[in-house]
Amino acid sequence: MRLSEYTDYTLRVLMHCAAHPGQRVTIGTLAETYQVSKNHLMKIVNDLAHQGLVATTRGRGGGLRLLRDAASIRIGDVVRACETDFRLVECFDGSTNACTLTPQCRLKRVFDEALRAWFAALDGATLADIAKPARTRPAPAVARPMLPPRSRRSA
Repeated sequence: MRLSEYTDYTLRVLMHCAAHPGQRVTIGTLAETYQVSKNHLMKIVNDLAHQGLVATTRGRGGGLRLLRDAASIRIGDVVRACETDFRLVECFDGSTNACTLTPQCRLKRVFDEALRAWFAALDGATLADIAKPARTRPAPAVARPMLPPRSRRSA
């Protein structure tokens, strides 16, 4: 499975908003944080507003914020709203299927089960599950990985 960049950045926008509850997030901040063009983010934010997931305020002191509690936003729903095509293979679309193996092929069933399992996992996760509020303190230093002991050579 592979998500489009559009879906990836949509999830990042939502996660950023969820990690900063009660704050208005600006498109400029998002663009700088994720190194994405403001125009691209404006399309994403506009779509999120039309879906009723974020509220936007224009002008000085404006920005966006979540309209719903992060725990009520299922990741599967967000992905379904963003992605346009879940045909993993040609035979998933009966109107364009020209595969000669279709009558005896069992691969479609396997892919269909995989797609259903993938969405079951996404539907089991909410925005609150994947976004943590921003830290107020600096994160602790990362510990060095433990290396295996060196073998000793006999003298």
